[in-house]
Amino acid sequence: MTDTFDLSLKSANKISDKLPKELQNPQIGIVCGSGLGGLANALKAEPQVTIEYKDIPGFKVSTVAGHAGKLVVGLLGEKNVPVVCMVGRFHFYEGYDIQDTVFPIRVFSQIGIKTVILTNAAGGLNQDFKVGDIMLINDHINLPGLAGNNPLRGPNDEKFGVRFLPLSDAYDHDLRRAVYDIAKKQGVTRGIHEGTYAFVSGPTYESRAEARMLSTIGADAVGMSTVPEVIVARHCGIKVLALSLITNVVVLKKPDSALNDNAAKLDEGIADHSEVMEEGQRAADDLVGIVTDLVNVV
Repeated sequence: MTDTFDLSLKSANKISDKLPKELQNPQIGIVCGSGLGGLANALKAEPQVTIEYKDIPGFKVSTVAGHAGKLVVGLLGEKNVPVVCMVGRFHFYEGYDIQDTVFPIRVFSQIGIKTVILTNAAGGLNQDFKVGDIMLINDHINLPGLAGNNPLRGPNDEKFGVRFLPLSDAYDHDLRRAVYDIAKKQGVTRGIHEGTYAFVSGPTYESRAEARMLSTIGADAVGMSTVPEVIVARHCGIKVLALSLITNVVVLKKPDSALNDNAAKLDEGIADHSEVMEEGQRAADDLVGIVTDLVNVV
């Protein structure tokens, strides 16, 4: 972990060296999930700095469609708040170590980020959710973490945070409340819910039996990211808001018997990454509006 601290400090210094005076000391970091990279387009055109991940020590290269792989630093909202946007993230399923996937959050902490806004595309397990709804994450189930793939596994560096980290307060109450207030003020009509996010390793979407299991243990949505970032953000003392865009409703119903001549097609309701991208595009305006106003009241 000492190497991680030193490397993250080196990366933070490299980023800071590229920033003009107006963009120094950003307080807010935004991680743009699948199809949600358009959030970075809300930044003011000038001043703005873009840094490719490949040019930042310790950063991996994003290999997934919809994850551009660049850091964009600029001003957002009426108050010209300096923010850092990750346009694309790294995933465990890409073959990276779990610690690699959260390294950017370590760098955020070294830059001085105090609040992170994490976005993702997720499948809705709660049958009251509709495609295009937004879920504010208020709790999570970390299945890979429970099996040993926890980003805090290994020696603990007290310069980052404590050895045994409580997560009962992981998702900031005031930030979640602010989203409701802003959405009401803006007249957002899509559904906004709160719920529990199940983190699975992917890259396969869940089978029907797996989906029923996740629903049974209390998950409202399921996805392949975010939770490791939340854990490390809290380890670094950073406040967290996490939003899931519901891009598909997960199929929970058991397949009909092969002996049933009127059986439903097995491909009914199958998730598709292109649909994730399309729904992200449709929801972008609402999310941009909410996040823009939010950073001006944090």
